Amino acid sequence: MSDQKNVDKSRRNWLIATSVTGGIGCVAVALPLVSTFAPSEKAKAAGAPVEVDIGGMAPGEMRTVEWRGKPVWVVRRTPEMIASLKKVDGEVADPNSERKPSELTPEYARNEYRSIKSEYLVVVGICTHLGCSPGAKFQTGAQPSLPDDWQGGFLCPCHGSTFDLAGRVFKNKPAPDNLEVPPYQYLSDTRLLIGEDKKT
Repeated sequence: MSDQKNVDKSRRNWLIATSVTGGIGCVAVALPLVSTFAPSEKAKAAGAPVEVDIGGMAPGEMRTVEWRGKPVWVVRRTPEMIASLKKVDGEVADPNSERKPSELTPEYARNEYRSIKSEYLVVVGICTHLGCSPGAKFQTGAQPSLPDDWQGGFLCPCHGSTFDLAGRVFKNKPAPDNLEVPPYQYLSDTRLLIGEDKKT
């Protein structure tokens, strides 16, 4: 009778050890498999939408994310930056974003801010002239390669095209069009989804 108990006890221990080992093996196999369900970096670059957390952005801050292999800028504009847009309406080539609207400016961004919410600008950071990436020049006033009454915006280092804080190109510059506004939407007050809007 005691031999039977010893056999049952050792069998039970063997079954428990085998079950635990099998469970660990299943988890080890399942984790890499589950992780393949998320889009790869290559897929994201190829066009998958990209989420951006804007919750901690300070006024005047710019963040750059990659979407479809392009830099996309998210700028949290200050009240002064927003006010500067009216001041340059007469100096920009396409103040109302009427050129190539289906290519460059979704309907919800065809306003003076070129954005869904005036506080946040979302644009593709590629010059519409020859594809260089402009640099942020948010400081106002006279600076090299900029006018004395500069209100802030972007300067393309390749051929001198300038854009205001809504991504609108100034007149008489090599760039023919405003910076592109990608499709985007707000998932919440602190999260953006770039690459997809409610219409797609």
